[in-house]
Amino acid sequence: MHAPTVYLAGFDVFRPDAVAQGERLKACCAAQGWQGLYPLDNSLPEGLQGLAAARWICEANLALIRRADAVLANLNHFRGAEPDSGTAFEVGFAVALGKPVVGYLDDGRTLREQLGGARDADGLTVEDFGLPLNLMLACTAHLVVGDAQAGLQALSYRFRNRP
Repeated sequence: MHAPTVYLAGFDVFRPDAVAQGERLKACCAAQGWQGLYPLDNSLPEGLQGLAAARWICEANLALIRRADAVLANLNHFRGAEPDSGTAFEVGFAVALGKPVVGYLDDGRTLREQLGGARDADGLTVEDFGLPLNLMLACTAHLVVGDAQAGLQALSYRFRNRP
């Protein structure tokens, strides 16, 4: 029997050490009996640029999610007070496919605690459900406060004990 596969969603692909980070994440997966699928495992075909390159990357990532048994998502803040929008989309796509999703984040405080009250800096209402992320992520992914290792531990438990 092969190791179950997990798609590694997150803004890690934008880090200066993105390839090395992917290798670290995949090693962490292997140590817990998973095969990690990292978006940068795909190589953009030579000559693709602009919209054609973007579409190729999108389709390649969607194919990896379809292939995966589960998704582990880095839902930490990215370029502001919210997770990466691409990662949020990938979580939703995986949920729609019926795949187990675990998201990890550093800050488990409620949105209101994180943003300092009932209104954000633009005067918009901050939802008050006692959750650390928007309800659409918090209610569809299992959230873990901690790092990728903690997320993988939770994912392993959930995956092996699912009905």
